Formats: sequence, C-alpha cells, structure tokens
Amino acid sequence: MEKQLITFNLMEEEYGIDILQVDGIQRLKEITITRVPRAQEFIDGIINLRGDVIPVIDLRKRFELGSSPQDRDTRIIVVNVNEKLMGLLVDRVNEVTSVKEENIDEPPQEITQIDSQFIEGIGKTDERLIILLDIENILTSKEEEEISRLAENE
Repeated sequence: MEKQLITFNLMEEEYGIDILQVDGIQRLKEITITRVPRAQEFIDGIINLRGDVIPVIDLRKRFELGSSPQDRDTRIIVVNVNEKLMGLLVDRVNEVTSVKEENIDEPPQEITQIDSQFIEGIGKTDERLIILLDIENILTSKEEEEISRLAENE
C-alpha cells in the first residue's frame, strides 16, 4: 500500500502531509491574511477562502524555527483537521509523491529540529527522507478553541 503525500519545505527540511487531508494550495500573493489581535505568535491570521474563515498557522513559528521569509514561493496549504479547515504557511510546495507504507519508520528523536509530537513518521524514498507531519497534533484542543473564538470575533 502506498501513501500519497504533498511535500513542502520549511527551511532546508522536506515535510509531507497525507494528500487526503489537503483541501487546496494557495499562493500567498493571491490571498490576504488578516491579522488577529491577541492571537498566539504562530497564528499568522485568518483568510476568507470561498466564504470560509480559515486560521493560518505559520509552521516555522509553530515549530520554533524562526519566522518565514515570504516570497513568490510561499504557499498556504489548506488542510482539513477534525472537519475544520486550517491554513499552513510553508516556504515552498514541492510535489505530490508516493511512499510505500513499509518505507515509513517511527521518527528518531534526533532527526529533526521540531518537537516529535508533530511528527507521524519518516518516509524513505530512493532519493530522500520526508518528515511526515501529524497535522491533527499541530494545535492542542485549547488552541483550536481559541482560534475558533478569535475568528468568530472578526
């Protein structure tokens, strides 16, 4: 069995998200992010996408990798997490790729700079390693509630 992934970069590391959780990819230049007062630092703001108000999480800030330099490659990956849409700000989207399930290993603690709670596993292809994100753990339930409350107040 193979897992289809959308791959993207944060700094020099390559990450992947299960394509079944991806609702779309937006160019940053084509969308306006509205800042939300009193939001956590890693929440870049909210966007209006097809009538839905969606929070945007800067993954670099969330993973404590510093802030994202925004350029023509910057994208927002819109994902569906627990039936709620969320935008993930990334440096660059690469491609859709397949990884065989038997080539997905548990993540060793020292392989990445980010907290292991965010990592589902490490996918191995012939050319590279891909860090598979567990996007359901990107936000705690308390953070999800806070974001929903902030978005409703806008």
